[in-house]
Amino acid sequence: MSNQSTFSSLILCWIAVPALASFLSAAPAKAQNSPSNYIFLVASGFLCDPGDSATCPAVVKSANGESYEISGAGTFDARSKSVTAAGTFAHKSSEGTVLDAGVWIASDFVKFNSYGMAPNALLHQERALGPTPFNPKHLPATSGPLPTGGLAIFHIRLLPMRGTTKSAVLQVNCALGEAPRERQTEGIRLTFESNARGSPGAGSSDGGSTESEFSEEVSGRVMFLLMRPEASPPVKTPQ
Repeated sequence: MSNQSTFSSLILCWIAVPALASFLSAAPAKAQNSPSNYIFLVASGFLCDPGDSATCPAVVKSANGESYEISGAGTFDARSKSVTAAGTFAHKSSEGTVLDAGVWIASDFVKFNSYGMAPNALLHQERALGPTPFNPKHLPATSGPLPTGGLAIFHIRLLPMRGTTKSAVLQVNCALGEAPRERQTEGIRLTFESNARGSPGAGSSDGGSTESEFSEEVSGRVMFLLMRPEASPPVKTPQ
């Protein structure tokens, strides 16, 4: 395994996976007052088939053939417009050379458009599922997460192992539910923003490409999980 792959795997374990575990264990209680609370996976957790590059990481390309490979996990509340998420990325040239790699963190929630729920989506997945709490079979049927299609947009910061921090808009699309025709392809899109230090978009730290639009979804699995409010027992009125 390459040094970059080892680094990415370690960062995903240190940041994204523990964070997701805490979201899954804490979210049901929080969801009682926040039915707009979602967990989301980007090419990570039980969405990944070992050795299958079509599922993980999520890959998006620009018009000049450069690509970004992204994995991660997080949670957001569409009502309060808050987000907590992190993951790893690798920026590659059109020839497949790694130009840069590091971690990304969500800095701001923009919006979420729901395509509707797909309650049987987890049951129909014919893939190796991870251990609890990532295994959907162990989630309670009455109050557990509901797979939901939708498009989420976040502002993120990419912190490379070398070079300067970059800012970008990350679009995460899950084609479950009633996804519109133009959003039938599952995956991610990435648009880099001009930065105050004069670095235009996604230009590599060695002075290479300045391509800023990565809009061709190549591969990758993503999913939103709506945290449903738990049902409370009826309160009996004293006689």
